[in-house]
Amino acid sequence: MSTRDELNGRIANREQFLERLAKSFGRDRIMEKPARPNREYKPQWEVFSGLTSDELVEVLKNQCLLVYTEVIETEKAELGAALKEALDQNDCKSIVTWKDPRFAEFGLNGVLGQYKVSEWNSEDRIGSIAAAEQADVGITFSDITLAESATVVLFSSEGKGRSVSLLPRNYIAVIPKSTIVPRITQAAAEIDRRIAAGESVASCVNFISGPSNSADIEMSLVVGVHGPVHATYIIVADA
Repeated sequence: MSTRDELNGRIANREQFLERLAKSFGRDRIMEKPARPNREYKPQWEVFSGLTSDELVEVLKNQCLLVYTEVIETEKAELGAALKEALDQNDCKSIVTWKDPRFAEFGLNGVLGQYKVSEWNSEDRIGSIAAAEQADVGITFSDITLAESATVVLFSSEGKGRSVSLLPRNYIAVIPKSTIVPRITQAAAEIDRRIAAGESVASCVNFISGPSNSADIEMSLVVGVHGPVHATYIIVADA
């Protein structure tokens, strides 16, 4: 019998499983890697392709109206004041954040120091989840931002737990303007590029479009059903 250490990094009984699966489908195993088709028409790349950075911001802002998300625009020098405004509007006393060097790089440590702040600790996941459950506001930076759907894309990794954007009552995403792209097409291409280049890819990629909501029952939209009831996007000119 193999020990846990011997199996680490391996898939046990993979070949036997795949052979049995192919037999169930009544065919031989497909051993060749499928080739990606080169389509003549690629409309997914055309959506908003001619827009400038400022025009993409306007698309994002208009979509935020549809997903019940507040938007604050600011310059990098004024980002601290904009964040404080958003925190005070949310009647914030406690905060949970990613362990992310961008908070210091964008000059936010001074503002955060005025509140009770818990930073995500990957070595104490249970304690970090509990802190996120109790926090008034969760704050992250957006890694990629989709203008078409007003979606922030978050790459979870060590120090960047999913609970920060999921469990607090309110959520604030700091969106560097340079991260805004037309749509999910560009986000998928960036993930694909990282994989092809052999770069480390996040274990989980989260796509968040405003506060939690559901329209499962008779297509009636209900906001705040399984996560933050309020979301604020702070768009900061970082160029």
